Amino acid sequence: MYPILLEDNHLIAINKPSGAIVQGDQTGDTPITDEMKEFIKKRDNKPGNVYLGLPHRLDRPTSGVLLLSKTSKALTRLNKMFQSKADIQKTYWVVVDKKPKVLEATLEHYMVRNTKQNKSYAYPNNRTDSKKASLTYRYLDASQKYFLLEVELHTGRHHQIRAQLAAIGLHIKGDLKYGASRSNESGGIHLHARKLHFAHPVTKEPTTIIAPTPEDPVWNYFETRS
Repeated sequence: MYPILLEDNHLIAINKPSGAIVQGDQTGDTPITDEMKEFIKKRDNKPGNVYLGLPHRLDRPTSGVLLLSKTSKALTRLNKMFQSKADIQKTYWVVVDKKPKVLEATLEHYMVRNTKQNKSYAYPNNRTDSKKASLTYRYLDASQKYFLLEVELHTGRHHQIRAQLAAIGLHIKGDLKYGASRSNESGGIHLHARKLHFAHPVTKEPTTIIAPTPEDPVWNYFETRS
């Protein structure tokens, strides 16, 4: 089963591997939500159905912190927190193919989603049907071939980090859809939901969840130096 990063009566957070789907889709593959319900049912010997809410999403090729709610009270409050953006801090680690010219910056674009391509495009100016997107990135480290960025999301758009970084000429390792030169053997990409920081929806206690990076030579290099 997926590594559990935090669990109490209201929440459970796991370290999602790249390639796992959060919700059911056209592939018919079993989503994490169904797998976790079955796991909790067996582990806790529950006779009935297990409640599990999903307040946020991670793309299939993305790894890292995935937060689920075990009560409807927690789900309602978490939904509001994720929608407001001000009450929850989402930090990602990203491995890219170039060192950014500016080592720390806030990017603002207008994004248009193409549902047929399952892809989003980031433009500098407002367009029809576009949504404003904002993130802040910070350069952290370099290996011989790759560069590590830390990204904080201010909005939650479809493929936002992938599209906005591509718009400034930075391509995520393995992300062919957004301009990477080659795929990863795993089929995933080097985009990792590293940390969530928020006030617990029920206890109000400050809560920080950090997900170790996947087992991979590039990730291992950066993890050991962090």
